[in-house]
Amino acid sequence: MFISPAYAQAAGGGAADVLPQLLLMAAVFVVFYFLLIRPQQKKVKEHKAMIDAVKRGDRVVMSGGLVGTIQRIVSDREAILEIGEGVRVRVIRAMIAEVMAKTEPLAADDKPEKAAKKASSEPTYWSMLGVPEGAGQAEIDAAIAAKGADPALAEAVDTLKDPVKRKLYARLGHGEYVATLKD
Repeated sequence: MFISPAYAQAAGGGAADVLPQLLLMAAVFVVFYFLLIRPQQKKVKEHKAMIDAVKRGDRVVMSGGLVGTIQRIVSDREAILEIGEGVRVRVIRAMIAEVMAKTEPLAADDKPEKAAKKASSEPTYWSMLGVPEGAGQAEIDAAIAAKGADPALAEAVDTLKDPVKRKLYARLGHGEYVATLKD
């Protein structure tokens, strides 16, 4: 009643109508792939490479807008970021949006072996007080009493007398601990 005879005759359809639609959908997919999907995959790959290359001392911008300096890489997923003087936060490395400044690589003549020798040639707080490394509180107190109030030993005494600082010193080692005090 509402369908005209001309429309009813043309509605036969067939396989010929499906082919242009499939070609159109394939063309749309190709356009989406080259204009959206492929550039996004490339951007993700570059971001992952940037995050993998981040190291201690790099100045970074987080995706939330925080700007800070990487103090330590905790794992492949986390890092310690210093956002202010003495203010450190643990962050997810994937949230790093941009690396503003990279740290300088070691000079050609400053090999890691030389740096290790330099660090080992410096006297440690343990050796300054004349106690074995990892000594207990009683040994440290006895050594402090024996040395007296020597101003040259003030930093060593302050560090080894405090159990929290002593544990941090033992974990980081002399060179890195002194470097964190200067930061």
